[in-house]
Amino acid sequence: MKEKWLITGVAGFIGSNLLLHLLKNGISVIGVDNFITGKQSNLDYVKKQVGKNWKNFEFKQVDLSQSIDLTAILKNVSIVVHLAALGSVPRSIDNPIISNNANITGFLNILDAARRLLLKKFIFASSSAVYGDSESLPKVETKIGSPISPYAVTKLTNEIYADVYSKAYNFPSIGLRFFNVFGPLQDPDGDYAAVIPRWIDAVINNKAMKIFGDGKTTRDFCYIDNVIEAILLASQSNLVKFESINIAYGDSNSLIDVADFIRDTFINLGYPYDKEIKFEPFRQGDIRHSLASTDKGKKLIGYNPKISCFEGLKKYVEYTLHSL
Repeated sequence: MKEKWLITGVAGFIGSNLLLHLLKNGISVIGVDNFITGKQSNLDYVKKQVGKNWKNFEFKQVDLSQSIDLTAILKNVSIVVHLAALGSVPRSIDNPIISNNANITGFLNILDAARRLLLKKFIFASSSAVYGDSESLPKVETKIGSPISPYAVTKLTNEIYADVYSKAYNFPSIGLRFFNVFGPLQDPDGDYAAVIPRWIDAVINNKAMKIFGDGKTTRDFCYIDNVIEAILLASQSNLVKFESINIAYGDSNSLIDVADFIRDTFINLGYPYDKEIKFEPFRQGDIRHSLASTDKGKKLIGYNPKISCFEGLKKYVEYTLHSL
């Protein structure tokens, strides 16, 4: 764990949580972000939490989708965790060109630089979106359908490139297919924000929580601590070829049940809230049900998620109230 790490998208939700963990444990980190979706406030929060260990962090404001020489940034780095991307299925439908440039060109630039420098480990954020129109449950890594959004195309393309680089250049990597990650430092603002931080923000601001559809849509929500554990395990693995691995809790819950739990948790902790849930039409590109098999992750990297959806939600609500 004493290698120097590079985190792309370091000012984003997952990136800043990973940075916090690494710096707390004395690891040296170089962080890259272009602040299109990343937040300076996330880095400020980490700095406040880690104290003197902040000296082990070096930040570079870089847009990976541009033609730049990454050699100097990657010098002395052993482990790359590539999290930089434009997330959100609706965002990609609204502007597929921008999503393509950020998620495919940016990915290929950092992958190729890491390959040329023969870095020890390359781990990147893939997505459950690659399962596309497959209705098979639970989702198993070897069985995917056709993409149903430009975002899904970008993440599937990342995996294809990673597989080709493993075969053509003998440069292995690990694509972690994240399933609906949530937790502290997640951005609640904007049309493309994830659903759980939007709901928590709605309660704090005494507004109605919104659900797209009838509320019976299910998701395998995964708390951020499980994701950080998965990344750490992947960084210490000895895989010799490209592998895609589901990172989820391995259970599914309906949107209505999750929204109700958030509301009830706030109320039980003494925070007043009495708004009714507002239902809106289904969104294009959203899948109806999602549930992951975590068997491959357990076998290949020892991934065994410890925090369930509802345990994570309680932690997230408590963090939010503590931050007010």
